[in-house]
Amino acid sequence: MSGTLNLSAGRSYLAIPGPSVIPDQVLQAMHRPSPNIYAGELVDMTATLIPDLRRVARTKHHAAIYICNGHGAWEAALSNVLQPGDKVLVPSSGRFAIGWSEMAEGLGIDVEVIDFGNHAPWDLARVAERLKADTSHQIKAVLGVHVDTSSSIRNDVPGLRAVLDAEQHPALLMADCIASLGCDRFEMDDWGVDVMVTGSQKGLMVPAGLAFVFFNDKAAAVRAAMPRVSRYWDWTPRANPEEFYQYFGGTAPTHHLYGLRASLDMIHAEGIENVWARHAQLARAIWAACEAWGQDGPMAMNVTDPALRSHAVTALRLGGSRATQLREWLEQTLGLTLGIGLGMAPPRSPEWHGFFRLGHMGHLNGHMVMGLLGGIEAGLRALDIPHGAGALDAAAAVLSEAGQQAS
Repeated sequence: MSGTLNLSAGRSYLAIPGPSVIPDQVLQAMHRPSPNIYAGELVDMTATLIPDLRRVARTKHHAAIYICNGHGAWEAALSNVLQPGDKVLVPSSGRFAIGWSEMAEGLGIDVEVIDFGNHAPWDLARVAERLKADTSHQIKAVLGVHVDTSSSIRNDVPGLRAVLDAEQHPALLMADCIASLGCDRFEMDDWGVDVMVTGSQKGLMVPAGLAFVFFNDKAAAVRAAMPRVSRYWDWTPRANPEEFYQYFGGTAPTHHLYGLRASLDMIHAEGIENVWARHAQLARAIWAACEAWGQDGPMAMNVTDPALRSHAVTALRLGGSRATQLREWLEQTLGLTLGIGLGMAPPRSPEWHGFFRLGHMGHLNGHMVMGLLGGIEAGLRALDIPHGAGALDAAAAVLSEAGQQAS
């Protein structure tokens, strides 16, 4: 026999920070003929989605569904509570906070960014200084990204609310939880968040194409005072539909809804507190391996303080062109796809090729993490990239501790 040895045959593993791995239960729920969109089971099922979405967001308030990606959710949220000329404050710790600010600028909103770079979380003292100086309350909203998918920094959302309250500032607190919802702890009502946006393709484990905006009564009152809102982005009929089509502003995203029903069933069967704990433990295993590799080599995590790291994504640096070489080798040889180093350097620049990201969100368990880490170990060896020893042992030790605690 002749030919090239193919170690990538079999099920591939997409270990990027979204879209995440889609569970078989979700795929099977979506594998069906198109349903009636005017009456019957789809209409009845959709009504059950809203309270279960609120349970994941930890809110008793309003939820609106949009047929779009996270960028659409950004625009939807902004369009309902802000008009041209309004001012927003954006503390930034990565590319996606900048992206949300650019979306606001495109809508004619006056944007002020406090940029903390790609390696540090918000400095809440600096945010407090800016809010204190805004004595006329020109700032109408503060846009905060809970987990920035580019830098993997997890920001202090309740701390940001505490700053607003301490300064008695009436600005809306708006949170981007696209990377964090269903992965990192998030408490919309308890943390005092007025508006939250997320998407279907990460912790919710559904294909990209749905986005969600959650809002409380304070935000609803701001919307009610708006002179106009785009008919499509208006969240009022979506959150309080009189007819089924109003949930979506038109034809329902039928198969996504079936998939969402299956994913919400999975989340609530496990329990959201257990979902958060699972993500935290699996993240610690990944960090243990990365720390071991970095002991005798160029690999380094972007966020040095574990308390500031996301439990859903880890951004890493290898330097030179090593990250791109590693990603390409793993995808071509093992069928394992890692995330590009988005936002850490100009796209396709020499520096860009030195960064990569690991997505560990949603439908993920211990053996998947060990497979991911084992694949990276093989790639580091195959490409002669210097690295420390004992990474897999370190990760296994973290997972075994979790197993001992559960027994």
